[in-house]
Order: sequence, then C-alpha cells, then structure tokens
Amino acid sequence: MLITHQIGVWITAFVTLLTMNTHTMTDDLKLENTYRVKPLTGHITIDADWDKAVWENVEAVELTHYMGEKPLFSPVTHAKLLYDKDHIYGIFKVHDRYVQSKVTEINGAVSTDSCVEFFFSPDSDSPLTYFNLEINAGGVPLLHYVTQPRKTYQVLEADQIKKIAIAHSMPPVVDPEIVKDTVWTIEYKVPLAMLSHHGKVTTPAPGVEWKANFYKTGSRTGNPHYFTWNVVDNPRPDFHLPQYFGTLIFE
Repeated sequence: MLITHQIGVWITAFVTLLTMNTHTMTDDLKLENTYRVKPLTGHITIDADWDKAVWENVEAVELTHYMGEKPLFSPVTHAKLLYDKDHIYGIFKVHDRYVQSKVTEINGAVSTDSCVEFFFSPDSDSPLTYFNLEINAGGVPLLHYVTQPRKTYQVLEADQIKKIAIAHSMPPVVDPEIVKDTVWTIEYKVPLAMLSHHGKVTTPAPGVEWKANFYKTGSRTGNPHYFTWNVVDNPRPDFHLPQYFGTLIFE
C-alpha cells in the first residue's frame, strides 16, 4: 500500500511538471514582441556606425529565437529603428563567426550569404501583406512586396531599390568565408514614398502600429542558421509567415 501511494505521488508530480512545462511553451508561442519606434531628432548619416550619437539612446531588439536545428555557432544580432514622416531608418549589429558575402546583384539570393532581414507590413489595415528587405554583409539588397507568401509578390526594380540608402562595415565581397569572431553592421534608410507605389503605407506617427519581424540568416555559409526576433512556430525554417510578426509601435 505504501509503495502504491508513493508511485501515485510520483505520477502526480510528473504530470504537474509536464503540465507546467507545456503551459510555459504554449505561453511563449502566444507572446508577441513589441518594439517602440522613436522619432528621429536631428540629422542622421547612413554610415553603418552603430555607436554614433543618434542611435545611442535607442532601444535595441535581440534576435534570440532560431528555426530548424540549432546551429554550431549562434550569432548575436541586435537591431534598432527610427522614423520620420518620410523614412524608416534601421541598423543591425552582428557578432558573427562565419561571414561570407558573395552575391553582388540586387535581388540576388542574398539570404544564402551572411544576411540580415527586415520584414514589415506598413499597411495597418492589411497586416499580412508586407515588404521583405534582405541585405547581405556586403550591403547588397533584395526587396519584394508580398501579398501572398510564396505565391503572389512584386519584385521591385533595381532602380527603385537603389533609392534605399545602405551602408555596410564589411567589404562588398567577402570570399573566402571569414571563420573567426567578426562584428559587422548594416544601416539603411527606406523612403516611404517608394514603398507607396506598391502598397498602402500607413504614415508613421505617434500611436500608429505596423507588424514586423527581424531575421538573421546565412543558409549557404559554413554555419547555416535562421534566427528571428519574434517567435515563428513552424517545423521548418520559413521567414515568410506574417502571422508571426511582432508589433512596431511608433511614438
């Protein structure tokens, strides 16, 4: 009788622990990150300098969630945003150990290189339509406007994409791959008028909300990985899941 009672206690404790863990995991998936975007005050030079004064008091997000198998090395990636009535400004800083940048053509397969990405839905009334801005370590961008992921999207012309000011700390080409600790940055300035040619843009202003996610990848580097800011609950790596975007709140 004593043994039976003890076994019952153990089973109850195990079920309670399992329930707690399941609850915690479920809660994590339900949590949606928010980021408060401050307005730009003064002038900004797009030069990939993470430490300059204009970014000093701006909160950074960290990309801590990975998709697929955990990589051999986990790069540490932070991102910041600012805005004014005409532009969105962003900067990434990556503490990396496997860095390559081979793709040199605009709208090329930049995500196969060491790459940072900003997916954002600027239409507050249509949060599942979005732009995906992807920039490799050499500063080469890709930009699409997506209305149905993997099905319906516009590839923006190179002449339009060149209106985005981009600065990079690494050389335009990094080949062979760097396989030692390396810090690199990407800074960019996106004109809202250019975006509005493709989809509705809810002009940033205090209280306006956009949906967005930040990503870090390098699918054909020596250390393939897929990191996200907001959790993406999918069995295989896929950044084109806008239902898992977090929220940007403009101040």
